[in-house]
Amino acid sequence: MRKPFFEIRPSPIHGLGAFATRRIRKGTRMIEYTGERLTPSAADARYDDDRREHPHVLLFTVDRRTVIDAGVGGNEARYFNHSCAPNCEAVTEKRRVYLEALRTIAAGEELTYDYQLERGRWPPAEWERRYACRCGAATCRGTMLAPPPSRKPRRSRKAAKKPGAGSHHVAVDARRFAPRAPERDGEA
Repeated sequence: MRKPFFEIRPSPIHGLGAFATRRIRKGTRMIEYTGERLTPSAADARYDDDRREHPHVLLFTVDRRTVIDAGVGGNEARYFNHSCAPNCEAVTEKRRVYLEALRTIAAGEELTYDYQLERGRWPPAEWERRYACRCGAATCRGTMLAPPPSRKPRRSRKAAKKPGAGSHHVAVDARRFAPRAPERDGEA
């Protein structure tokens, strides 16, 4: 039997973290992010992050109808901490969320992904502090919130039709603060 991909132990980033127990190749799917599936309104009712000093980040937005709460029936995927320079990514496939290696990972490295917590349209300034990042990466943006959309000059219609001219878009919902993974195979 093969050695597991990771183990859970104290993390310098936050609380407990997942650490590679062996070399993990780029593209390896390590674990599914599991927990109770809720509607966004049920998740909002369960956790009032506006009243907590340290908000809950175990909620994962699958689509506009589904949020996974890893705090209820979740597995070890909930210990993958946030980093602004992650070595893993969350991938949604057929309404299921998986954590995969973005690059080859050495044994002993902490497994992280960018939570990209969704911002409201006009987030209060305090959200940057409440969702502070402690990853320590040289490229740390100081928050687990997704970067604000950059203002790019408008392109002509011709340029917009070129292959590869578009960019990945993360839906924004002012009520939700949960990681959201890119879709694969056109599944929603």
